[in-house]
Amino acid sequence: MSKGKITKALKAIGLIIRRPVLLNRVLSEPEIWEKYVVSKYNLPSGLPVVDLEQIAGTDEFSIAPVTFLDGGSLPTDLSLLTGLAASIKECTYFEIGTWRGESVACISQNAKECFTLCLTDEEMEKRGVDKKIIKMHGMFSNKLNNVTQLRGDSRAFDYSSLSRKFDLIFIDGDHHYDYVLQDTKNIMKYLVHENSIVIWHDYGNTPEDVRFEVLAAILDGTSKGFHSKLFHVGHTKCAVMTNRALKSKKPAFPVVPDSYFEVELKKRFMSTEC
Repeated sequence: MSKGKITKALKAIGLIIRRPVLLNRVLSEPEIWEKYVVSKYNLPSGLPVVDLEQIAGTDEFSIAPVTFLDGGSLPTDLSLLTGLAASIKECTYFEIGTWRGESVACISQNAKECFTLCLTDEEMEKRGVDKKIIKMHGMFSNKLNNVTQLRGDSRAFDYSSLSRKFDLIFIDGDHHYDYVLQDTKNIMKYLVHENSIVIWHDYGNTPEDVRFEVLAAILDGTSKGFHSKLFHVGHTKCAVMTNRALKSKKPAFPVVPDSYFEVELKKRFMSTEC
C-alpha cells in the first residue's frame, strides 16, 4: 500500500474513532452488502421474481387510501397486501411500521383483524423526529374498529404477550440491517404459523434496484429451509416468504415489461387535523 493510501486509511480510522456513527455509514454502503450477499448466498441479482397477480390471486385491485407521499408504499405494494388479505379467509394481519397508517387502512378492508406497531411518541421525540411527523402517525388508521395500534421499539417489543400467530405479516420499520434482522427473527419466532405469508417492504430501492442490506438481513434472519420460499414480487419493492406453489423467473434488470397496469385515480378530501 502506498504512503498516500496509508495516510488516508489512518485518517478514516481516526474519524471513525472520534465519530463511531461513521462506521455504520461504511457498513451501509450498497456495494459492501451486495458483495456480502453474493459471497454468502450467491444471489448477485437478488431473489427469484414472481408476478404480482400470481401471488395476489387477481389482476384487478382497488386500494385506498393512497397519498403518493414520501415514506409510503407504491400502489403495487398495497395491491399485493390487499390482494393477499382478500385471498385469506378471516385474515389476521400484523405490521411493523405504521407511519400515516395507509397500508393497514388498506388491508383492514379485507382483513378480519389488524395490529400495527410503531415507536411511542416519547421515543420518537428522543430521536429528534419532527413533532408534525409524530402527530401524523396512524392518521388513517387510528379510528378503525378492526385495527389495534401497538407502541414500542420493534426490536424490544414483547411479541410473546400477543399469544397468537398471524396469517399476513408486513415488515416495514427501520430498513437498516440490524433492525430488519431483529424484526425478522422476532416475527419468525413469535408470530409465524405454518401458512403465514411474510412481506418485507423496501427489499428494493425501486422495483428494479435490489436493496442488498435488506436482503442480507432477510436471509440472515431466516433459516436455510425458508430460503427457497423467498421471492421478489415483480413491479413492487417487496420480498415475500410463502408456502404457496409459485412459478418464478430469474431476476433480470432492466425489466422488459410483458404487461402493464391501467390506473384510475379519484381524489378524496379529509380533515387536515391528524
